Amino acid sequence: MSGDSDCTRTSPSAGSPSDNEFLPDRPKYVCSLSPDLITKAREELQEKPEWRLRDVQALRDMVCKDYPSLGTCLDDAFLLRFLRARKFDYDRALQLLVNYHTCRRSWPEVFSNLKPSAIKPVLESGFVTVLPRLDPEGRHVVCIRPDRWTPSNYPITENIRAIYLTLEKLIQSEETQVNGIVILADYKGVSLSKASHFGPFVAKKVIGILQDGFPIRIKAVNIINEPRIFKGIFAIIKPFLKEKIANRFFLHGCDLNSLHQNIPPVILPEEYGGTSGKLDISAWNELLLASEEDFLHDFSQLVLPCDSSPHDMLVSGDADEKQCDDSLRGMKPQLYYCY
Repeated sequence: MSGDSDCTRTSPSAGSPSDNEFLPDRPKYVCSLSPDLITKAREELQEKPEWRLRDVQALRDMVCKDYPSLGTCLDDAFLLRFLRARKFDYDRALQLLVNYHTCRRSWPEVFSNLKPSAIKPVLESGFVTVLPRLDPEGRHVVCIRPDRWTPSNYPITENIRAIYLTLEKLIQSEETQVNGIVILADYKGVSLSKASHFGPFVAKKVIGILQDGFPIRIKAVNIINEPRIFKGIFAIIKPFLKEKIANRFFLHGCDLNSLHQNIPPVILPEEYGGTSGKLDISAWNELLLASEEDFLHDFSQLVLPCDSSPHDMLVSGDADEKQCDDSLRGMKPQLYYCY
């Protein structure tokens, strides 16, 4: 995610073989996808290897023309994440890129001083980790355990910071850009008092980021051990989820057999009826913490422009923002009812 973000240094000849002559400091993209994943990307994401760099250059030119002060990285590999996340639709990829930056600039509690060492207590708690083995579709499984969070220790925004850095690390992989990820959320022991921290403001922000502000493909969200209170939360949030995302939520309750239909036991830890041993959070924590310098360098490329403004962000829920506010105000009474 490194590189010069100065739009004046882009090539004047989009997609031409001599692009690199104009960009001596920009890293040259080298595809790391296997032949099978290249085929998958072509079939599912409309990615044509012979046109890939042309498409990247087209997006780069659009950024420089329409958002010259965006302050974004313009490296091939970085822009490619957004094209893949929107199936190489230039306009949608550009909007996702703008949303990505607007999300970061509009929530300083989450994005200021964002680095692995700053969220070490969250990592050590085991609130979020990544299972060591991929699922049969080649997807990482992100495991989230809200019961590991003690609200008196730090605010909920620290948990969101940890999840965001986890996604940033995962999306560096081209395999993840193509295959997407799976989420496993264990809501065992989540009380009403803890759930109340996930209020209207936080809910809207998180939904906006995951749906329209981050270049990752969430292929499934598996919820296990959810109490009755979660059904109330989900009923309120669901209308503001895109239909495609809402249909990828699976509520398993305490039924491990149901979970195993989506995530095979061979990659699951013993805690979830799996055969891969006890859940170990140390390997992922070490990997993330070892990436400190990479994150500091990468995020330094995302420069805050002097004329940035929130109106640049056009997420799907904006038109219904007032409706969302009004509906979410009823969250607490409904939570008490469900509880």
